[in-house]
Amino acid sequence: MKRRTKIVVLGSALLLTAGVASAATASDAPRPPREAAALTGTAKLYRSDGDDITFSFDAHLAAKDTAIPMQATGTFEFSHYLNGKGAWAKARVDCLVTGGKVAVVSGVITESDLPGAEGRRVGVTVHDLGRHDRLGYSWMESGSPAEGNEPPKCASVAPFEKVKKGTGDFTVVPWQPQL
Repeated sequence: MKRRTKIVVLGSALLLTAGVASAATASDAPRPPREAAALTGTAKLYRSDGDDITFSFDAHLAAKDTAIPMQATGTFEFSHYLNGKGAWAKARVDCLVTGGKVAVVSGVITESDLPGAEGRRVGVTVHDLGRHDRLGYSWMESGSPAEGNEPPKCASVAPFEKVKKGTGDFTVVPWQPQL
């Protein structure tokens, strides 16, 4: 009987060693670097008057550009309609900075049905609070993008608007620069 016990113990040790070796191999595989920062997602804002306001983000800062937020890439879109009237715009990202769960992204409008808005910079701030996100936008302070008052890169206002329940979610990847 003692001999059988030794064989079982030896077999278990071999299996355990093989499992550790394969786990070590899997964890030793090179992983792609985490991007330096990101802001993604789509959601509608809450307005008691029934305004249809939607924001979508696909903004990224590559790991290699962690020290240069103005190297961010991507786009963001927004629209605001009430009673069939309103406008939409799409912007090319020109800066992205995140701190914890707050992101500030700016970009230049590349397409819009709002006359005079194309070519103007706008900024948006997002606070990622799970399903209760908040959002702010530069034109709250500077007026319509078509009016020509533009914020500098990576500037916006505090996230004062609430995301409408059940309409989406934003995700912020925190920026962690070497200081």
